[in-house]
Order: sequence, then C-alpha cells, then structure tokens
Amino acid sequence: MLRFGTDGVRGLANSELSPELVLALGRAAARVLGGTRGRRFVVGRDTRRSGPLLQAALSAGLASEGADVVDVGVLPTPAVAFLSMEQASPAAVISASHNPYWDNGVKFFSAGGVKLSDEVEKALEAELETVLARPDLAYGPRDRDVPTGAGVGSLGTDPGALGRYERRVLDCLAGRRLGGLRVALDCANGAAFASAPAVFAAAGADVVAVLAASPNGTNINDGCGSTDPRHLAETVASQGADLGLAFDGDADRVIAVDSAGSLVDGDRLLALFATDLSVRGLLTGGTVVVTVMTNLGFHQAMTAAGVKVHTVAVGDRYVLEALDANGWALGGEQSGHIVFRSLATTGDGVLSGLLLADLVARRESSLGELAAAALQRLPQVLRNVAVIDRDGLAGAVTVWEEVNRTERQLGEHGRVLLRPSGTEPLVRVMVEAPSQEEAEAVADRLVSALRTALGAPVEP
Repeated sequence: MLRFGTDGVRGLANSELSPELVLALGRAAARVLGGTRGRRFVVGRDTRRSGPLLQAALSAGLASEGADVVDVGVLPTPAVAFLSMEQASPAAVISASHNPYWDNGVKFFSAGGVKLSDEVEKALEAELETVLARPDLAYGPRDRDVPTGAGVGSLGTDPGALGRYERRVLDCLAGRRLGGLRVALDCANGAAFASAPAVFAAAGADVVAVLAASPNGTNINDGCGSTDPRHLAETVASQGADLGLAFDGDADRVIAVDSAGSLVDGDRLLALFATDLSVRGLLTGGTVVVTVMTNLGFHQAMTAAGVKVHTVAVGDRYVLEALDANGWALGGEQSGHIVFRSLATTGDGVLSGLLLADLVARRESSLGELAAAALQRLPQVLRNVAVIDRDGLAGAVTVWEEVNRTERQLGEHGRVLLRPSGTEPLVRVMVEAPSQEEAEAVADRLVSALRTALGAPVEP
C-alpha cells in the first residue's frame, strides 16, 4: 500500500509508481483536497522523462472526479506552491526532488500552498484504499456517482505562471539590486533551468556561468546540482565568481559555494540568515526553527548570537508547522531547505539563493568570510544502516544502552541520533563529536550494535 514519506510519495516510475496508481491517487486527492466539483487544482512537474506520463495520469484522476486541472508544466516546486497560494487552490507536483531520473513522486499542497498535515495525509491514504478496493479494477470501482457530461473536470494551462513566480521572487529584494555580483548557477538539469538564470540576471547579478541547464529527461541530478556540486565548485574558482548556487531537481533547496570553491551547507546558510535577520530586527520571536539533523555547532553559534533555536523532526513541513504555530519567520534544514515564512509557504532554492546573494552584497564581505564566522561545525558522521527489522529499533535494548553510554561519554560536546527511515529498510545514524576520529569510532560501534540487534540483510 502506498504510504507518504517526509515529502510525499516516491518510487520507481512506471513500476512502483505506475500511471494506474497515480490516476487512483488523483481521484483520492480530488475527494480529500478538492472539495466541491469544479474546483481548480494546479499540477506541475520537474524535468524527468516520466513526468508527462505521471502528470497526465494524475490530471486524469483529478478531472474524473470533477476537478478543473491547470497544467503548468515544468515549474519549480515553490512556484507551484506560490500558484496554490495565489489562487487558493490545492496543488500537486510530480517530482522526486534530488533522486535519480528513474524515480518519480507526487507531493501535494493544500489550498494556500502549504504541505499536507499528517492527518490529511492519513485521510488521503485511506481514500486511496477505498479507490483501489476492487483488485480487478486498477483505477478503483465505479459503484458511486461520478461526474458525467459537463460535470467532468476540464484541463487547461497557465502560460503566465512562470513569469508571475519570477516577479514574486524578485519583489522579495524590496527594490535592492545585486550590483554586478558575480554568480555561477547549477540548475541540476531540473525545474529551475529557466527561472534561476532569469531571476538572477533580472536582479542585476553578473551570471558568469550556468551549469546543468539543458534537461533531456534523464540527466536531472546526474553529476550536478545540490547533491553533486563539484563542477560548480571548480567553475566558481576558475571563473572568479563571488559565489555559486546549486539547486536540486525541483528547486526547493540550495547549497552554496564560496569564491574558493568551498561548500556552504544549509546549516551555515541558516546561521547567516538567522543572525542577519536578528541584527535587522526581522527575526520574529528571536527564534529559528531547525530539525534534529542540524549540527550542534549551529546551536552553539545561535546561543552566542542570542538567537533561540526550536527543534522539530526531519522534514521541511514540520519546520513550516512550527513557524506557523508560533508566528516565527525563519527555519530550515541542513540539506538546504530554507523557509522564509513571510515571503513563501515552502522552501525555495531560488529565493534563498537570491537572498544569500543580497546578504553578501549588503555586508560587503566574501561569502567565505561570512560563512566561516557564522558557526564552527562539529565533526559529523552519517551512516545508513541496512537492517532486517527496521521497526524493532524502539525496543532494541542493547542499542539504546550503547547510545546512553555514548551520550554520557560525549556530554555537551557531541550527540547521537538514531531514526528509522520512513521509506527504506534502514536505520539512519548521526554522530557528532569533538573530533572526526571519535565520531567515526562511535558510529562504528552503533552500526555494529544495530546489525546485531535488528539483523543485517544477506548481501546478494
């Protein structure tokens, strides 16, 4: 049965995520999210080869329930969220974000551009089970009243959608210009291949290089983008750029590169933004929201800067929920999802990159200098441990005894985090310690304890 992870549903396109299943998901989404028949539903996608196939299937499912679908084609996820907010319509994006091209996924926004809550996702899962109740009918039973004639949903387009999104992002500079700042962009052969260069050029930046901006359906995230910014780092250094920005496939996250080619991850970006907003009196509540994966060095830096930190579970929707519940302005993840809540309803890589360039221009310092002063990272080790019994983690006494011993050993100078993957038979291990060697040693012990307690799958 299809289950939602931290960012919608994903799977191997045309296999795990078949068009029949996506059509049924469209029908369920229309019932749960669409409200009355004839309501508008915005649908966009990234540049994957399977995108048009699955977008057509989802749109067919929505229209079969009476929803009027606006097909906006290839757009960044935050652009679709913007359209959802602009039109007060539910929306969906066909994308698997940073995954390879053969995967795809579906993520939804409630009317207003906000990701679904856990409760709504559960209702959507339950409705999908109803739609798929008949195993002999791939798209579900027709034993209920369905729209016919004029009640069938329509399928239309919105040619001006991208332009309106780009203007919205530029408006966030409040009239400021980037003054010829030399910028290199890596668009991951993904959804930002057109919008990112256009936005930065319109803001007055000198865009010295645009990498991975020729999507062909199979090259999204392939040796490029936020998951592999090596070429961007080389280009920034060789072209004498002030900074480089690498987006992921659907452009809701960004990773930066300084003029020396060194990476600046989401933790450092968030630290820069939090302290900058705090100094300018714009950090509502004096608080920034992060996830449990955020480096301990970030917490220490925020304490020194007088900024409070609120921690939530992994997933940018949990960051957004905390921001909305408390009226706060800023939150994000180590991966480069950053939410400026007064400006957007979700993480936006192009917006975050533009505001970073603006920060560098205003501060009249290099990104490298600013990032180095923002925080001192503790060495961090991440391991994905394949196990047989992922769900047995909570009751694995020997594992938690090892965790307790480690936490006593590290004290305030490190930490340990174990969590089961939401979609794979894995337990994710994170260790932070005063030295890389100590972090590696602790991670090795925890991996061994996990495999002993939960079983290690036999390698083929």
